[in-house]
Amino acid sequence: MLATASSLQASWLAPDNRLHLSHGPIDLIIKAEGQSAQLAYRKAVHAMKHLLEQLVVELPELRRQTASPECYKHPIARRMARATGGYGKRFVTPMAAVAGAVADHVLAAMTAEAGLTKASVNNGGDIAFWLADGCKVTALMANLDTAKCTISSDTIWRGMATSGFSGRSFSLGIADAVVVLADTAANADTAATMIANAVNLPPDLPPYHPDVKAVSRIPAHDLLPESDLGCRPVTRQVGALSAASINYALNAGEAETRAIMAIKPIAGALIRVKDHIRVVGLDQNLDQSLSQRTRQKEMIP
Repeated sequence: MLATASSLQASWLAPDNRLHLSHGPIDLIIKAEGQSAQLAYRKAVHAMKHLLEQLVVELPELRRQTASPECYKHPIARRMARATGGYGKRFVTPMAAVAGAVADHVLAAMTAEAGLTKASVNNGGDIAFWLADGCKVTALMANLDTAKCTISSDTIWRGMATSGFSGRSFSLGIADAVVVLADTAANADTAATMIANAVNLPPDLPPYHPDVKAVSRIPAHDLLPESDLGCRPVTRQVGALSAASINYALNAGEAETRAIMAIKPIAGALIRVKDHIRVVGLDQNLDQSLSQRTRQKEMIP
């Protein structure tokens, strides 16, 4: 969601002096390492000035089905359109990529000059990374201490994003979390949204089925009148579910992940429904002990 708000706020976060930039709904935690770290921080602040006001001008178009990137003026709007384009008949608007696109935009400004070894921009859990040659970074996935994803400079992967019904954005599905690794944060953001929407109950369950009753939904525009999702029902709560429904939801998420991997540069996804986890792809990135445990656990009785 984007809205006009008060002026940009900046502060330093202890203990490692990360930069916190906040402007309306945009909330960034930024880390830079290397000789030009202080310059990179100044560039991040400059990139955020007037960003929100400029992007809000294009909101009406950004809330509609994605058009060609050339139809948008702001560079972030064009990033959003590139990330959400190519999904065929699936419903998606540029807003599905807004958090990741903002992270990519600020990171690009920071890394325009040499002198950094590592940099990251975390926009509410959607993260853009930059790595100098020979460097690597390890990130947690879905807030699981055992789910560690390693990103190294010799791969194209530079973005990670999380989506799910319990997050800050709306979701049509029942996933607690879907975490995607991609070449950019905008692509990861879009893919995580699409996969999370696909993680759902079997469509042939009758309304009186306990699993259907366990899922609370409400039209998106009842929660946010200007939502790009309109009257589509978004998930608010998910109660106890049967093993069959959980397995169906994980299978649906895996199928959507593999379909997106065929058309977009994503490494894969970690999908969590209740206490069950499915790993799709991520063969060279995810901690191997987690991969082994989840492949055993995903066979729900």
